[in-house]
Amino acid sequence: MADIIKLLPDHVANQIAAGEVVQRPASVVKELLENAIDAGADLIKLIVKDGGKTLIQVVDNGVGMSGTDARLSFERHATSKISCAEDLFNLETKGFRGEALASIAAIAHVDMQTRTENSEVGSHIKIEGSKIVSQEVVASPKGTSISVKNLFFNIPARRNFLKSNQVELRHITDEFHRVALVHPQIEFHFYNNGSEIFNLPISKLRQRIAHVFGSRMKDRLVPVGEETEVVKISGFVCKPEFAKKSRGEQFFFANNRFIKSPYLHHAVVAAFEGLIKSDTYPGYFLYLEVDPASIDINIHPTKTEVKFDDENTLYAILRSTIKHSLGQFNVAPILDFEHDPNMDTPYAYKEKAAVIPQVSVDPSFNPFQQTDNKSVGRTVYHKTDVKGWENLYESLKISLDTNDFSSVEIESETGVQGTFYADDTDETPAAVTFQLRRKYVVSTIKSGMLVINQNRAHERVLFEKFLGEITVKEGVSQQLLFPLELPFSHQERVILKEIKESLSNVGFMFETLDEETVKVTGVPLSIVESGIGTVLDRLISDYKEGFDSNGISQAELLAKTLAKNLAVKTGEVLDQESQMALVNDLFACKEPSLSPFQKITYTIISEGDIEKKLN
Repeated sequence: MADIIKLLPDHVANQIAAGEVVQRPASVVKELLENAIDAGADLIKLIVKDGGKTLIQVVDNGVGMSGTDARLSFERHATSKISCAEDLFNLETKGFRGEALASIAAIAHVDMQTRTENSEVGSHIKIEGSKIVSQEVVASPKGTSISVKNLFFNIPARRNFLKSNQVELRHITDEFHRVALVHPQIEFHFYNNGSEIFNLPISKLRQRIAHVFGSRMKDRLVPVGEETEVVKISGFVCKPEFAKKSRGEQFFFANNRFIKSPYLHHAVVAAFEGLIKSDTYPGYFLYLEVDPASIDINIHPTKTEVKFDDENTLYAILRSTIKHSLGQFNVAPILDFEHDPNMDTPYAYKEKAAVIPQVSVDPSFNPFQQTDNKSVGRTVYHKTDVKGWENLYESLKISLDTNDFSSVEIESETGVQGTFYADDTDETPAAVTFQLRRKYVVSTIKSGMLVINQNRAHERVLFEKFLGEITVKEGVSQQLLFPLELPFSHQERVILKEIKESLSNVGFMFETLDEETVKVTGVPLSIVESGIGTVLDRLISDYKEGFDSNGISQAELLAKTLAKNLAVKTGEVLDQESQMALVNDLFACKEPSLSPFQKITYTIISEGDIEKKLN
């Protein structure tokens, strides 16, 4: 039998490695930014076109490379970061495998110019699919400039797998945040399609966070700090009242490297226990410094999954440190034994405005008037004539003589209000509804009883309403007397610009979206002014998380989010008119049986089912 095992050529091996290292344009951005930081740069520029599909360029003023090093850097497992296996347990740099540039060059057109400080001229190398096209001497500034063009040009299947330019840009922005937040001592510039997105000067950590996520973030941060023999913890957590339903602003850094750790995330959530709702997540920017020998980074190609020697101790220290910081800055509730509870405002009156008490005066009162009753401190009852007692029953609408109990108004102890009908005739009375436990709307039908979940039903009604308005562009807007100014970060404003047309079709009106403070001049009729900020925040977070993962249209996603946030919630009391309107609107929908999130909206309990239960 002939030998069948062959050694793969380098360019084939590089393409295989690229499948793990380079998953999308954001992976290229991460590798190039980390190389620039390892080169000792204090000024880094990131230039992107068409979501990174056409161009990704990183320019730095680091140490640069000689001509030989520049050529050798594109070979597999060629690196200046480590020299022996022991160095893997004492890593001080971002990269160490020597795979990134070789993998990138295998699936793109790469153009690199570099020069060291002591050299008069630099080197210019062009590579296409692992093949060196040219290498020449050029005049260039100190540092390195790498341009990656036409990503996945030789792997059409991978290129077709990429999402839209907006989605890929969002992933690139996420990677840029992860690098920029851990290096406030470096100046960063980020350009997309010729326009500047970020200009981050050298600053302190708190200022860097505010530059990235907007100035309103500065007032939300609570500093965290602790130093032990195991770990040194620093950074910030967001105040509990700013917890969000999405996991957006959550960052862990270990030894200046972004990591993902569900175990440590659980420690942070445990520290916020009792301060935030169960379905919300706290924001945090936490920096851990541990002994390099106690952490293993070489687990996953992306280097975001790590293993610590003693995770249990780290968990306990992190949880207690955050709890201590929240208590130290008066964020967490504390026991005050000198506080007089009688001075507290009753819970039911906290939201009520103060009113002037009404004083009633009896002008006929005479304190000197004499009475025949000499007894003091005892109430005297006088028996009165009870003639005319029959008049008390004249207002009752039930005729006792004819035994007509077809319509009876009731109110039970459980809070169920409504009208019950018990008519054996063929004539069906008008549909009647009542609310059960402030969660269900119950209505009578010919075959039995209809039970509707008020929240899901209203979500379906609003979803089809907003989807129609976005599609047909016939939304009604109510103009605000005074424009509402809301602060948003640059990334949030970019998302608002993407969905501005759809929001305008629903009824939102914006005066400007270019400044840090967004002016809202009009809103849909179903939104109150106090809830505008909350609705827009949830729209942005849902759009950020859902648009690229669920494969649904922008209009459908916005309609779902608006319906979810504006629908009647469980616990809200509906009057008779609102109950009837909800029932009629639900069955006027195209798909009344399911909510926009594919949950059942109603069920029918037939007369036969009721008889079976009673028998």
